[in-house]
Amino acid sequence: MSFEEIKKSDNDYIANTYARFQVAIERGEGACFTDVDGKKYVDFTSGIGVNVFGVNDDEWKRTVIAQLNKVQHTCNLYYSEPQVRLAKILSERTGAKKVFFSNSGAEANECAIKVARKYNADKYGEGKRYEIVVLKDSFHGRTMATLSATAQDAFHKHFSPFLDGFVAAEPNFESFLSAVSERTGAVMMELIQGESGVHVLDKEFVQKVYEYCHSNDILLMIDEVQTGNGRTGKLYAYEEYGILPDVVTTAKGLGGGLPIGACMMFERTEKVLSYGDHGSTFGGNPVACAGAVNIISRIDEKLLTCVHEKGDRIKEAVSRFKNVESVSGLGLMIGITVRNKTAKQVASECLKKGLFVLTAHDKVRLLPPLCITDEEIKTGLNILREVIEA
Repeated sequence: MSFEEIKKSDNDYIANTYARFQVAIERGEGACFTDVDGKKYVDFTSGIGVNVFGVNDDEWKRTVIAQLNKVQHTCNLYYSEPQVRLAKILSERTGAKKVFFSNSGAEANECAIKVARKYNADKYGEGKRYEIVVLKDSFHGRTMATLSATAQDAFHKHFSPFLDGFVAAEPNFESFLSAVSERTGAVMMELIQGESGVHVLDKEFVQKVYEYCHSNDILLMIDEVQTGNGRTGKLYAYEEYGILPDVVTTAKGLGGGLPIGACMMFERTEKVLSYGDHGSTFGGNPVACAGAVNIISRIDEKLLTCVHEKGDRIKEAVSRFKNVESVSGLGLMIGITVRNKTAKQVASECLKKGLFVLTAHDKVRLLPPLCITDEEIKTGLNILREVIEA
């Protein structure tokens, strides 16, 4: 199909929920894409943090195909070796005690919310400590519960009333304390708020919240849907902050391109869920789990060091561009504030010149594949500079 045919069919048959860029991708290799008209692009998005080893990765494909040749799906009424292998490697790498598998980040966060509710109901009684403190400008998903936990008005329009039990605080300790009450049972936060502009939380603030939660039997739940799986230069961003949460959720890069989410429960929460408390038809799909085992196994210290180095190099280069006001982020999760253009203008102009970038409110957002080469970085930065300095 031509681009115009694809675009027309999309308009005719697909729900109009996305403001798509004017390109239809046909194939790719590593951190590069080719569209249906044969034009090539450097990818600074990795499918919004999903394709951590780029596209068309041979090692990941071999693993996925090998599992497809065995069985593509089995329900959770039976044991599954790929699930066990993934849960084991995640637990060994993080210290988690139990893992629940789902299909997305929103579902992983739904599980975390249920864990918090049940932990407190079991220990303190139903309806006693059901509130979860979240941070303003957070993003936790688009289901009704995770949307209720998302403290951004832009996402709330048209969908009220929302689920009760979420209290929003500013990302400072004084505001956090004012949000806590006798009803508080948990805190949920992203350590880097990606969708609202790549805001990196202050380390001292996070550590104070961690200590307060630990001292008051309040669960600390860290949303690593976007920050996890090597994105920040650590396997999970909480390692950068010197804390050990009670619950960690992740998705996106975990599957390397296949839909999977995980809710990891640590010592205080490992026994909260029991038979019948939660479930998922597709959660822990054997093909997705096999792919995820391959991804996590390859995120080693050498790669994480490279992620830090590449991220620092990109941030340093971008900070020298004319018209750049600020650069934020950790590792290969980067936000850029530009003076002379909107983020959407930058993204649109980059696309025309052969570069994929993302936006997050008023910022340009970069989430390149972790395997992006120096040459691909150089090509992408040259385009980005041309656009921003024009």
